[in-house]
Amino acid sequence: MEKRIQHKSKVRKMAVVGMLSAICVILGLTGYGFIPLPMAKATIMHIPVIIGALLEGPAVGLLIGLIFGLFSIFQNMAAPNLLSFAFINPLVSVLPRVLIALTAYYSYRLLSGRREFVAIGLGAAIGSLTNTIGVLGMIYLLYAADFAAARGINPDTVFNVIASIAVMNGLPEALVSVLITIPVVVAVRKVK
Repeated sequence: MEKRIQHKSKVRKMAVVGMLSAICVILGLTGYGFIPLPMAKATIMHIPVIIGALLEGPAVGLLIGLIFGLFSIFQNMAAPNLLSFAFINPLVSVLPRVLIALTAYYSYRLLSGRREFVAIGLGAAIGSLTNTIGVLGMIYLLYAADFAAARGINPDTVFNVIASIAVMNGLPEALVSVLITIPVVVAVRKVK
């Protein structure tokens, strides 16, 4: 009986990985996963990673984040843009997306059981900010001079420009993540 339950759990987790990864890819291919802003594109493609981690645990979220990151590399190779030179590096595209699952799940676990809505919201916000800070931080650490050249800005201002992008994109992305993740996770848990 226990093996049957474990088998069902594995099948469910694989299905969740497949469905949420497909949502990431569809959001990327259709352009619906990107919200154009004046300085960069805000994304909601990280939300399936957060939802997967909160519903099924960090391993499921890690796999969805890996697929999100690999898709990001593919997308920047297939349709290059101003910053594609940075996004084809897995340290920029994959590592932060994988870390979304860990930070979302473990920050959620800090409050889970007491205030479920707050715990889910915290996980969503922290996961979203992990994506923003991780991607932009890696661009700054690895490609500050290239970023300045691509943007046509003074290299001395790169940190300020990236920090302003983080605030202008990161905070709205975190808010949207919270607003989408809470009702989705609560609804799926009720069905389960």
